[in-house]
Amino acid sequence: MLTISRDLYDKIVAHARKDHPDEACGVLAGPAGSDHPERFIPMENAERSPTFYRFDSTEQFKVWREMDDRDEEPVVIYHSHTATEAYPSRTDISYASEPNAHYVLVSTRDPDRAEFRSYRILDGQVDEEPVSVTE
Repeated sequence: MLTISRDLYDKIVAHARKDHPDEACGVLAGPAGSDHPERFIPMENAERSPTFYRFDSTEQFKVWREMDDRDEEPVVIYHSHTATEAYPSRTDISYASEPNAHYVLVSTRDPDRAEFRSYRILDGQVDEEPVSVTE
């Protein structure tokens, strides 16, 4: 189960809406081994595309190094889908390389409601998990 604060949940949804019609992407960092997301890190979608996202390699290197220096890890890796449901595509599954991360997808296809879902993705296996939003 992903447990996430209302503040971080709202920041992910706001980022997804702000970047629409392009996909948004980013990370929630937390203390290594804690499974507790604490720090919101919006990132640039290097593809600037409504159907695909990719972290900019220079920015990703910098963010991962900063997390390492702070004894953090990527607890959540998120991105948005702009016209489809919040379910990982084949490309999303193939790029999932953090075995302990929660992979969050937010669909912005409905302007009145954000679909927010979380998955564990390991060795090509996708398992949806519940999301608990805390105040």
